[in-house]
Amino acid sequence: MRAVPPGVSDQGRHPGDADRRSDHRALKILLLRLRLIGDVVFTTPLLGALKRAYPGARLTFLVERDAAPVVINNPHLNEVIVVPRSRGARRLFDDLALARRLRAERFDVALDLHGGPRSAWLTWASGARERIGYAIPGREWMYTRVVKRPRELRARHSVANQWDLVEAMPGWPGGVPRADRDAVEMPLSAGNRFRRWPEQSFVELVTTLARRDPRRRVTVSSGPSDRAAAARIVSAARATLGGDATRVIDLGEFDLQELRALIGRSRLFVGGDTGPLHIAATTGTAIVGIYGPTLSAQSAPWRDPRLPTESVELTALPCRPCDQRVCTPGDFRCLTTLSSETVIAAAERALTAR
Repeated sequence: MRAVPPGVSDQGRHPGDADRRSDHRALKILLLRLRLIGDVVFTTPLLGALKRAYPGARLTFLVERDAAPVVINNPHLNEVIVVPRSRGARRLFDDLALARRLRAERFDVALDLHGGPRSAWLTWASGARERIGYAIPGREWMYTRVVKRPRELRARHSVANQWDLVEAMPGWPGGVPRADRDAVEMPLSAGNRFRRWPEQSFVELVTTLARRDPRRRVTVSSGPSDRAAAARIVSAARATLGGDATRVIDLGEFDLQELRALIGRSRLFVGGDTGPLHIAATTGTAIVGIYGPTLSAQSAPWRDPRLPTESVELTALPCRPCDQRVCTPGDFRCLTTLSSETVIAAAERALTAR
C-alpha cells in the first residue's frame, strides 16, 4: 500500500468495511471516466465483466454530460452520476460538493479509468477504501493501488489498458484473461441447428487445448440460446481435466461490444460461421472457422491475409453447400463427421503462426 502525504486521510475506511471485505462480490464500486464519448465507449466492455465477477456489487459510473448517454440505461450499472460542466471557481465549488456526495456513499473501491488530474482528485476525495489508478507521476499518492501502463513498441488499445486496472481489483477472479496468457476464446453461437458442431467435439477441443500448455486459458462464452450447452461443455471439460480444470473458464453471456473486446485480447478465436466469427475478423486475433453447410470460399473472414486465419471444412461432401432448411442425408454429417482432431490441428497452426 502506498504512503500518503502528512495530513491526508488514509484509505477512507468506514464502519462495516470488514463485512464487505470478507465478500468481495458485495462491493460498492465507483467507476470514473471523464472527457469524450469515445473514451467512455471503451469502458463499456468492463461493466459486464465486473458485474459477473461481483454479482452482488453496486456499480456507480461518474461521467461528464456529453458522454452520459453512452452509459445511462446500461443494464450493468446501478447509478450514473453526471459531472457538471463548469470552470474556474464554479468548478471548484461543484467538485467539492461532488466529493462530499461521493464520500457519503462510502465506496469500497474507486476505479479511475481516466487518470487525468480531475478524475484522480475525485478518486482520492471519494474516500473509497481501495482507489485504483495509473502510475502517473504526481498523482500516485491519490491511489492505494497503482498500475503501470506498459510501454510497447506498437500502440496498445485503451480497452486493454483499462483491463489492467480491473485486474488490480480486490478479489478479482481473473475471469477475462490477458492476451499474454495465451487465451483461446470459443463463443457458442450456433445461429441454427445446421451450424452446430457437436458438444462432444467442443469438449474434446477445449480439453486438448487447455491440457497442451499450462499457460493457456480456454474461455467459453455464449448467447442466451446457447447458455445451457456452454455450461455442459465447460463442466465436461473441467471434469476431464481434473486438477487442471481452472484452465477452462465459463464467461457466460456477452453482448457484441463486450465480445469484440474479449476476442481482441485473446490469442486465438475458434468458432462456427456465425456473427462472432466476423466480429473476430475485425481484430488481429488468430482465427479458426468451422464450416458445416456453408463454404469458407464464400463466407470466410474478410481481413488482412497476413493474419493467421484457418478454415476447417469437409470439402468432399456433395451436399455442401445447402440451403439449411432440410438436411438431405439426415445426420448433419458436414459437422458430425468433422473431427475434433482436425480442428485442434488447425488451432495449433494458427497459434504457431502468431
